[in-house]
Amino acid sequence: MPTIVLIGAGSASFTRGLVADLIQDTTLGPWDLRLVDTDPQALKTALGLSQRLVQSKEATIKITASTDRRQVLPGADVVVTTIGVGGRRAWEADVFIPRRYGIYQPVGDTAMPGGISRAMRMIPALVAIARDVADLCPAALFINYSNPMTANCWAIRRATGVPVIGLCHGTFHVEGQLAAFIGAPPEQMTALYAGVNHLTFLYDLRWQGRDAWPLVRARLAQERGQSYDNHLLENLAPPDNAFAAAENPFSWSLFATYGAYPAVNDRHVVEFFPERFPQGQYYGKILGRDTFSFEGTIAGGDQGYAAMQAQASGQAPLDERFFARAAGEHEKLLDILRDLDTDGRRIYAVNLPNQGAVPNLPADAVLELPALATATGLRPFHLPDFPNPLAAIITRKLTAIQLTVEAALQADRGLFVEALLADGAIADADRARQLVDDLLQAHAQYIQW
Repeated sequence: MPTIVLIGAGSASFTRGLVADLIQDTTLGPWDLRLVDTDPQALKTALGLSQRLVQSKEATIKITASTDRRQVLPGADVVVTTIGVGGRRAWEADVFIPRRYGIYQPVGDTAMPGGISRAMRMIPALVAIARDVADLCPAALFINYSNPMTANCWAIRRATGVPVIGLCHGTFHVEGQLAAFIGAPPEQMTALYAGVNHLTFLYDLRWQGRDAWPLVRARLAQERGQSYDNHLLENLAPPDNAFAAAENPFSWSLFATYGAYPAVNDRHVVEFFPERFPQGQYYGKILGRDTFSFEGTIAGGDQGYAAMQAQASGQAPLDERFFARAAGEHEKLLDILRDLDTDGRRIYAVNLPNQGAVPNLPADAVLELPALATATGLRPFHLPDFPNPLAAIITRKLTAIQLTVEAALQADRGLFVEALLADGAIADADRARQLVDDLLQAHAQYIQW
């Protein structure tokens, strides 16, 4: 019976998706699922919800739970981390404190002060987990979903040498959106891409082997009421209006300049270009407040968790939509595990060390790349044609990420300040130092320097 340990199971939305997939996909099971969370109440909710899901389908999945990961790591075949140190309340501080300095973020989990602050909490916790994995189940496949993805994976490998793999569904999702935009079946689309998580450029896009960028430009012109070649769009379905270009003006402006589209759309991408949106100004709106509402994200998370608590305790009926497979990170996990087991050799977006795969980017940097899932592991594609202008953008962002990693690993306030300055959301060193002090004070229970 293969064993999977989920650390951060209190992230119940991920847990429920994973359990639903384990129930529906029996090709690798039956599973021994071990849930871990340091918050007893969150763990109780995850366990109760998981047990109800299994019972509803009479599935043969063994489920145990513990607040001590060292109790359940021995014998693990797969270890998955979805932790969020401090939860949504700490996340709020990451975003609301910088607002006092005129810095507005729609997400705050990857870049800018919010993402850097989050890394200061996340990296030490993940490094400790990695060391336990090396000690108790060194042969286990170690998968991380926690943000900031690039910084976390880079820090784990740098501090421990444990070969963690970072997974995120964003690039896969955007590839499907671009297929829908031109009216092509997503299974007929292929792409080449590289970057850092949440800023990954799809620079080669093909439909049935044909260069798809002319089709994308034709759809873009059609949406904007401009002239285009009708013959280009023959044999394609009408576009899916759910992915209208007008919803992501900045990402499409990058496409116009560089001929590549960034995943994962404006909500994430704008945070890598803070100097272009002073005081959060974004096409007449304020980021995180009037558009891509951060408060809305937090409220939705709180409401969703309350609903899961009610279902876990039996106070509410199970939502059968749990069993409706949708594009998401949990289902990609099982697909990858199956392909690693059977040498399936399908392509996935993964976060791994560059090691020369993209020659014009630093060799030791963790990048988001296409990789082939084989019986010998995940093998990144070699991408010698990644455009130099895009490499320049990514290299600049890698500087801030590397400083973030070093600040967290060394518990160094000065490097925390330098990471903020390199990121670009704040340019005054004195104000950056003051912001760091405010963030460290707010997170004193999690960051003890």
